[in-house]
Amino acid sequence: MSGPRPVVLSGPSGAGKSTLMKRLMKEHEGIFGFSVSHTTRDPRPGEENGKGLNCLPMLLGAILFPVADVYSSEDLESSFSCPNKSETTDKDYHYTTREVMQEGIDNGDFIENAEFSGNLYGTSKAAIQDVIDKNLMCILDVDIQGVRRIKETELNPIYISIQPPSMDILEKRLRDRQTETEESLQKRLEAARIDMELSNEPGVFDVVIINDDLERAYEELRDILSDEIQKVKEVKS
Repeated sequence: MSGPRPVVLSGPSGAGKSTLMKRLMKEHEGIFGFSVSHTTRDPRPGEENGKGLNCLPMLLGAILFPVADVYSSEDLESSFSCPNKSETTDKDYHYTTREVMQEGIDNGDFIENAEFSGNLYGTSKAAIQDVIDKNLMCILDVDIQGVRRIKETELNPIYISIQPPSMDILEKRLRDRQTETEESLQKRLEAARIDMELSNEPGVFDVVIINDDLERAYEELRDILSDEIQKVKEVKS
């Protein structure tokens, strides 16, 4: 794919990906974009086909990754929409039929897909290219299995892993949210242990950022993307 390189972000829940990305987008407005996911479910009231360029689809390896059991169907669907609800509530998709979407999956047109509640969800290569064609850096938030799937495509992103400094600190962050039952918390922690272990495999990521200090982690993230950000700004000027 030609144009600005996409950014693949990965890391466990509680590592701080959303906080870092939100700050980066605020500092560099008009540089980043988000693709619109596909689904076979029917549109809900107020949803429009093909909208949602301000949404951040998290591309979960829900079918392939064993720790997907951590998530309920509601978790999974929300992950294909906008995690920052305070910024936007636009959660529209490209709506399509199961037959058409399955054909696209079989033909390799999707970089990631999942099925839950009887519906298919996924993000296509074309949707990513639509963002790139607007001279924007497309952000993809994926799990470790999604990273491996993307490496099998012609996409040439910058691979970044955001990790907590330790399991103890991650557990404290998740408990402080007060949004988890003890059972779901333990499942998320087990998923995080797997993620942290696999993120250390050589060649998986271009860089692994340990978010033990928000300012330092942000500076590291910004520095990694600075060259590509500057290229986008030069084209726009």
